[in-house]
Amino acid sequence: MTDLAKLPVTVITGFLGSGKTTLIRHLMQNPGGRRLAVVVNEFGDVGVDGEILKGCAIPDCPEENIMELANGCICCTVADDFIPTIEALMALEPRPDHILIETSGLALPKPLLKAFDWPDIRSKITVDGVIALADAEAVAAGRFAPDVARVDAQRAADDSLDHETPLSEVFEDQISCADIILLTKPDLAGPEGVARAREVIAAEAPRVLPVIEVAEGVVDPRVILGLEAAAEDDMDARPSHHDGDHDHDHEDFESIVVDLPELADPVDLVRAIEGLARSHNILRVKGYASVTAKPMRLLVQAVGARVRHQYDRAWKIGEARQGRLVVIAEHDDIDPQAIRAALGAISAQAAE
Repeated sequence: MTDLAKLPVTVITGFLGSGKTTLIRHLMQNPGGRRLAVVVNEFGDVGVDGEILKGCAIPDCPEENIMELANGCICCTVADDFIPTIEALMALEPRPDHILIETSGLALPKPLLKAFDWPDIRSKITVDGVIALADAEAVAAGRFAPDVARVDAQRAADDSLDHETPLSEVFEDQISCADIILLTKPDLAGPEGVARAREVIAAEAPRVLPVIEVAEGVVDPRVILGLEAAAEDDMDARPSHHDGDHDHDHEDFESIVVDLPELADPVDLVRAIEGLARSHNILRVKGYASVTAKPMRLLVQAVGARVRHQYDRAWKIGEARQGRLVVIAEHDDIDPQAIRAALGAISAQAAE
């Protein structure tokens, strides 16, 4: 049993677009009697995930219990951002019963776990568990690399080339560090895709891990909270590609922010994002937009060419109806001018 005086923390990790924010929204609305606090680590300059979660704050997880780290990857800014944030949450009155940490899709979980061994916080908090989300369809298709066929062709042509792509290493590190795997969007993968995704995960996992299929983030909190894993004391069982590295960076990835004027039709935005994903290997798009004559804000999230959108909340009184998207791609693929031009064309259509 873990020390009950310590505040339990659950680290929620997973590849881009795997459904981490959706899961946390569900937990906020179904906390199982716990008073929750949430730390959101954004990749990019816009707090989209934090805004989404604050929009559904409830008494068991009020808005002041939701904090954002937007100055970079949480596993790279531990001392400057993470520890002060945890200390601030622990000082809240009433104190939270459980903290959820949503890492960015590019964060390596093990460096974050090492932070829990810092003397300032080790006696006060414990890692209750690491939950890794894996998009069933993407894992089955091997899309944790932006173009698997191109990588495979390069390997086949060069016998001296024997290294994994950055995205697959992130995926493997997240699986290796996890206590439970949530296999998300199983309906899109179908039975064969789910079976294939399970095979991939089993091959990458350093030990046998529970794998649970989850749709729309719906899971009983008793299944993933209260694991008492004390992961900070179990580091050797969680191998990483970066073990022994003193530093790492994410220079393989870049993000840009695109402001959007009010749109006439969401379909135009969806088509533009789909086109960019195919022509520029865009990995992830997330943000929101304003649609003419609609009182609700349009939430937009895309993984590759798969775009989802829904109206999430009403625009607040006095709030500028300004759309904003974060676009993430690998360094060699991102073309800010082309991306802004493609999305700007939608604005031009809306103005006509």
